[in-house]
Amino acid sequence: MPDRTDQPWQEQADGLVLRVVVQPRASRTHFCGLQGDELKLRLTAPPVDGAANACCQEFLAKLLRVPKSAVRIESGETSRHNCIRVLGATAAQFEQALG
Repeated sequence: MPDRTDQPWQEQADGLVLRVVVQPRASRTHFCGLQGDELKLRLTAPPVDGAANACCQEFLAKLLRVPKSAVRIESGETSRHNCIRVLGATAAQFEQALG
């Protein structure tokens, strides 16, 4: 497998790790490109009481066709900059989902 350290996503043995910067309270939930070395994800949910984190997990689960329980925020739960692990997902799946 080619080295993907320059990408904001990395395939590991148990799944996929994504580096994401989140913009809450957007008009729609979607990936809108790169911001620095992270994927920019706009979310409709506000950053209150974990709503943005739940929206992020639901969006990624639906995008990659995995259960919501397979999407885990590993770091940055209270930050705009998150590291997210998606168990059982592959880089090829993610690249295909992004189009």
